[in-house]
Amino acid sequence: MDESEAQRRLLALKGAKQGLDVRKAFAEDSARAEDLCWELPGLLVDASKQRWDSEVVDALCELAKEADLVGATKDLFGGVRLNATEHRAVLHMAMRGDAQDQFAVDGQDVMPEVLDVRKRMLAFVDEILHDRHITDVVNIGIGGSDLGPAMAVRALRRFRQGPACHFVSNVDGAHVESVLSNLNPATTLVVVVSKTFTTQETMANAAIAKAWLEEAGVELTRHVAAVSTNLQATTAFGVSSNRTFGFADWVGGRYSMWGPVGLSIALSIGSDAFLEFLDGARSVDKHVQEAPVEANIPMQLALLGHWNQQILGFGSHAVIPYAEDLGRLPAYLQQADMESNGKSVGRDGLPVAWSTGTVVWGEAGTNSQHAFFQLLHQGTEIHPVDFVAFVDPTSDHAGMHQMLLSNALAQAKALLMGRQASPDEPHRHFEGNRPSTFFLFEALSPRALGQLVALHEHRIFYQGVLWGIHSFDQWGVELGKVMANELLPEIQGRSAGATHDASTFRLLSRICR
Repeated sequence: MDESEAQRRLLALKGAKQGLDVRKAFAEDSARAEDLCWELPGLLVDASKQRWDSEVVDALCELAKEADLVGATKDLFGGVRLNATEHRAVLHMAMRGDAQDQFAVDGQDVMPEVLDVRKRMLAFVDEILHDRHITDVVNIGIGGSDLGPAMAVRALRRFRQGPACHFVSNVDGAHVESVLSNLNPATTLVVVVSKTFTTQETMANAAIAKAWLEEAGVELTRHVAAVSTNLQATTAFGVSSNRTFGFADWVGGRYSMWGPVGLSIALSIGSDAFLEFLDGARSVDKHVQEAPVEANIPMQLALLGHWNQQILGFGSHAVIPYAEDLGRLPAYLQQADMESNGKSVGRDGLPVAWSTGTVVWGEAGTNSQHAFFQLLHQGTEIHPVDFVAFVDPTSDHAGMHQMLLSNALAQAKALLMGRQASPDEPHRHFEGNRPSTFFLFEALSPRALGQLVALHEHRIFYQGVLWGIHSFDQWGVELGKVMANELLPEIQGRSAGATHDASTFRLLSRICR
């Protein structure tokens, strides 16, 4: 990127555009509100309140062409091993594909296997929903085996047809204890989600859940299912083969809820709604392959993120869903974005010389307004905001939804317009001109949620391409796990004498005294 002519042009624009007053830009350009918006069926994305204009967009599109985002898209969908450090293709899009779609790895068509596993999984879902004996599902997994499904199940609450779904992820025993204590083993299905069936946190929680079922005297094989490729381990655990669903190594954890990892989603909303969820994401896959750079929404969002972070120096990004049901979206996007692009080594193996890995944070509106919007409006640093809202009510209380929408629109407007205060009340001054993007969906539906997630998946990928980093590995997760395994025997009192830094030694001594 440091050799890019387009990047040099963007840096040259910084002086003129860093102080761009968007309010004046609206007054001077009657087409701005239309030119900096994009649409998909059921969705309007409005980025006209951001600190950019047509000159910036033109330069960013040149950067996209230099970085060959179109070629990167072809590589992604063509099964190229873009996860180079783990020597894997990246084809999570196949998990939401249809029979007519073509996805291959090393020349091998993967769709027959994808569709076969999906058929088996949804048949199992239909069986559970038809039988109605199971009232509760406990999904045990962590990271991508938890964040996506938990977010989606909560988001699609109004579409629930099946059992109540609960999620256990943390290795803190309080988590599994608090969930199981309110459930009946005789009517509970435990779904253990771990590709290798060796994930420490997941298997520790699974062992507790298994003991809970066995103590109740239920038939284990009727009350457990697994998402894993380790059939030997799942069988030893007590899961029958017809209740075990696997997926290939070209599906990364944080991109995996479109397949068997999304079993809890399908159990909650039913097969038809789950297929609508997949279809929403698939429509975005088609969009990114067909739309030119200028009209390609994930590409434009990635370029906007590049402008905000690399040129304007905005290092964080707030995500505010104005929908309580979508309250876990910020946590999901934290993993999707920060685990993907929080990298300091480039594809060439050398340290990168630019900022990567935007900090993602947020909370549902209007709660967030009473927590941290003070900082967004009057803080010394600027944090771009994504607002996510829905035209149709997300509850049976239409009047409250109108209040919710008025708050979402008001906050975006207030960040832009600000307010002048009298000289004797400077604390009431809002400088305004603070950037935001507004995602306005017609309704919070399975299809809309699929669109939203896929838009971000592709945006994150394109930002990784722009920054020359590997977006599909997560080696930063490994070191802490290794050290935890080294420390555990000492905490358990089974060994001692390992070398530690002075701080760790003191803390360990306090724990083990």
